[in-house]
Amino acid sequence: MDSDPNGTFVDFSGGVQLVDGEDVRAAAPVLLVGVCVCVSGAAGNLLVLLILARDFRAARGSEAKALLASVAAADALILLLCAPVRALAVYKQAWVLGRFACATADWFQHSCVVAKTLLLAVSTRARHTPEPAAPRRGWILWAVALVWLVSATLPLPQMLFAALRPGGGRDVVVCVSQMPACASHFMGVFYKIYPTAAYVAPVLFAVAYYTKSLHRALNDAPSPRRQSKVTLVLLCLSGTLGLMLLPEWGTFTWVRLGYRKPPAGLLLCAQGLAYACSALSPVLLVTMYDDVRRGLGALCARRGTKAAGAPKASEGNGAELGADPEKTFPDVEHFWTGRRNTQVEEEQDPIPWERDEKML
Repeated sequence: MDSDPNGTFVDFSGGVQLVDGEDVRAAAPVLLVGVCVCVSGAAGNLLVLLILARDFRAARGSEAKALLASVAAADALILLLCAPVRALAVYKQAWVLGRFACATADWFQHSCVVAKTLLLAVSTRARHTPEPAAPRRGWILWAVALVWLVSATLPLPQMLFAALRPGGGRDVVVCVSQMPACASHFMGVFYKIYPTAAYVAPVLFAVAYYTKSLHRALNDAPSPRRQSKVTLVLLCLSGTLGLMLLPEWGTFTWVRLGYRKPPAGLLLCAQGLAYACSALSPVLLVTMYDDVRRGLGALCARRGTKAAGAPKASEGNGAELGADPEKTFPDVEHFWTGRRNTQVEEEQDPIPWERDEKML
């Protein structure tokens, strides 16, 4: 990171580039492990989305589940679209994805991260019990749409100030975020307000609210066990989000407020923790949220049943009759209809020869 001849402040956008060779060799194993974590984390988030979608189809959805589905969608987007871009930038030590990807890389990742923090803050007002006919059901869609709109608006400077510049070597292009000198004062104030509004305030509010709610659920709630479990899940998600995103937001603010350059290892570690946070969320939901765990068990049982297979209908007459044991052939049914619930009088014995044999 350096300043250009025009005096504008320059920072890398879309991942750390132009790192020394020794740092790249040291980061290669970390990148390999990070790719594996991102792949497994993306699969876990997609699985959580599938389980929550099955709950909504079965009329077991709730407002909290809708928000958790949005959080899982944001995590899946981060791991599928953002993490590979930064891994490629570190590996290539240049920018090879073009101008459009350079302009939108940081903006898109910040939009997803801000959406996660705001969604967890909004979840404090959501109900945890399934109420398919509740009149408040529609507000959650508007809340999710508003959260994503705000999340896409706040990091717009990340898109406006991104540009391609020649790198240190021949034919090397890097993607940087450069702030014009005329906007330095305004952006200095913005970069103090932006992390507070997008990260600090929502995380602190969610953690404080769920801590208080957990204490209330354990002491005053009529069914403390269920309420405390759901509250504990949301508290763990909020606390994990706050702790694992702290280095990323700390280095982001550190660089843009004009302090000394952070070490490249710290920047890479901060990005790795941010992606590990997205990969850890489905693990917390599967291990701690009863509805998600039961949905996973039901999904695995269904797949096992399909894999085992069902008996074919062409195995013979026995298989065909076994498919519908209550079915009666028309002629047999007609035969027995007139003889059901009939009483045979002793004088009208239909088989008198058996009676004669007994008398003999």
